Amino acid sequence: MAEEVTQAGPIRMTSINRMMGAIRYKAQILARTTKLESGIMGMGIVGFAVGLGIIMLFILVPALMLGAI
Repeated sequence: MAEEVTQAGPIRMTSINRMMGAIRYKAQILARTTKLESGIMGMGIVGFAVGLGIIMLFILVPALMLGAI
């Protein structure tokens, strides 16, 4: 029996490489998003406390200065 020689091999590899590139890109985006969300969730309470302190400072200092006048 004669074996058939086809030229589909390199074309298939090209499409597989393209799919792997797309999968790799999506995996990197997912990993980056997960790291970002993890960092935000880890610092959420600290950030809230710092923000609350700064806002109170911005409100209380002018109020106390106006009260001293």
